[in-house]
Amino acid sequence: MKTLITEFISLDGVVQAPGGPKEDTDGGFRHGGWSMKYFDPAVMGGSYAELARSSDALLQGRRTYQVSAAAWPTRSGDPFTDWINRVQKYVVSNTLTEKDITWKPTTIIRGGDFLKTVADLRARPGGYIYVYGSATMVRSLLDADLVDELLLTIEPIILGGGKTIFAANGKAIPFTLESTAKASTGAQVCRYVRTR
Repeated sequence: MKTLITEFISLDGVVQAPGGPKEDTDGGFRHGGWSMKYFDPAVMGGSYAELARSSDALLQGRRTYQVSAAAWPTRSGDPFTDWINRVQKYVVSNTLTEKDITWKPTTIIRGGDFLKTVADLRARPGGYIYVYGSATMVRSLLDADLVDELLLTIEPIILGGGKTIFAANGKAIPFTLESTAKASTGAQVCRYVRTR
């Protein structure tokens, strides 16, 4: 399997709370929902749906999982929604218990087991391990060199600060640009593959 990171990202590298005002206000972030006006169902929705069809697992951090578990199960009728509701999900959390898991099928991964579990999943046959949001978790995956592809939707806005997926650790991690698509909203959907 391969780890695929998908993110809506601002020109200054922020991925925090793209979907709604209350999604993540950590650090006083006040631009929640900034990404919504840039969504292009044909270009962006098509790219995400195509990759979801090739994915056999969904991996998320606790906050992203809880936001998703509150939203997706009530939806249906399109390929991405059908996929996300039936796919095997993994959530990284030291605080969630089995009683907290209502969006099934879901397996809890404890923080201390996280990187080993992802490495083990990558050793299995199959498609992508699909990741979105989960900035802290993605930084750890990049730092451990467990990311195979990035699908970054770069949106034409500067947010002036917020959470990013990129660590300031001095590591150089090369990727090759595989494809780009321009959305009608001015966003660029860029797919990068890890150069090995």
